[in-house]
Amino acid sequence: MNRRVFVTGGAHGIGKGLVEAFAREGDRVEFCDTDVRRGAATAAETGARFHEVDVTDAPSLEGCMQEIFARLGDVDILVNNVGISLFKPLTELSIEEFDRVIDTNLRSAFITARLLARHRRRNGNTRYGRIVNLCSTRYLQSEAGCEAYAASKGGIYALTHALAVSLAPLHITVNALAPGWIHVREEEVLRPEDHAFHPSGRVGDPGDIARMCLFLCEAANNFINGQTLVIDGGATIRMIYPE
Repeated sequence: MNRRVFVTGGAHGIGKGLVEAFAREGDRVEFCDTDVRRGAATAAETGARFHEVDVTDAPSLEGCMQEIFARLGDVDILVNNVGISLFKPLTELSIEEFDRVIDTNLRSAFITARLLARHRRRNGNTRYGRIVNLCSTRYLQSEAGCEAYAASKGGIYALTHALAVSLAPLHITVNALAPGWIHVREEEVLRPEDHAFHPSGRVGDPGDIARMCLFLCEAANNFINGQTLVIDGGATIRMIYPE
């Protein structure tokens, strides 16, 4: 398709699945990450271009995107995938740790979306644009000790519908994907009961997220806008009572 795609946090996990999916579509894919080893490996496997960037460093993230604009002219699809999790008892969570999660998961999405909007307004491109933000089912569910992560993903949920309205004049749709349990860690051994917990009968994989992302980015699918789509095998709609 030859669209210009930028994915944050694309070296491994769901991000790598997204990079792979867009590369298979024939798009020009660029991605950033702090993991140099896995970033280089993903670039070699997919033909995508890797940028070593810490998204909490605003000048570095903006510089990366400016370099892409200068070389490719624009970004058609922006996927704000980067995210870290930190689960600690509330009384032990430091303010610095909370800020790090927010800066990585939420602030970076604001930075990239704002920069794309400024670039589009300056250059007059209102033909086609997509932003897909990675949320989580934890934007609507919680367990003890997930305050930082839940706050960041709740922010993504709200930021998504706000951006959809603000970017409508530029014909950029903005949606979010809220994955449930996605198997991304090789060391994680899945049990039969892990799969059975899901009405769909299995734990998810990065391909489940990538396929929906591709769907949202199809040119004809511009009537889906400002939405957060849950992709969790039905887990969040399953009513569970204590035994």
